[in-house]
Amino acid sequence: RRQRQMCIETALNALNAFEDGAVVDQAALVEAGIIKSACDGVKVLSNGALTKKVTVKANAFSEAAKAKIEAAGGKAEVI
Repeated sequence: RRQRQMCIETALNALNAFEDGAVVDQAALVEAGIIKSACDGVKVLSNGALTKKVTVKANAFSEAAKAKIEAAGGKAEVI
C-alpha cells in the first residue's frame, strides 16, 4: 500500500522575495516563510509574474511556471 505524499504548491510571484541570482529550494522557501514546513515536495505554479532571475529547485513545475522562470532569465530544475 502506497502512502500518500504531501506536495506543497507555491505561486510564482512568491519567488520575488528572493534576490537576483538566488538559488531557491525547499529550505529557502521555509526560511523565507513562504511555506510553513518541509514536506515531500514543492510544486511551483504560474500564478503571478516573476521579476527576479532565480534558480528554482523543486519537485515539479507547471509548464507555464517553467516558461516564466526561464523568460525572466532564471532556471527551473526538477529535483
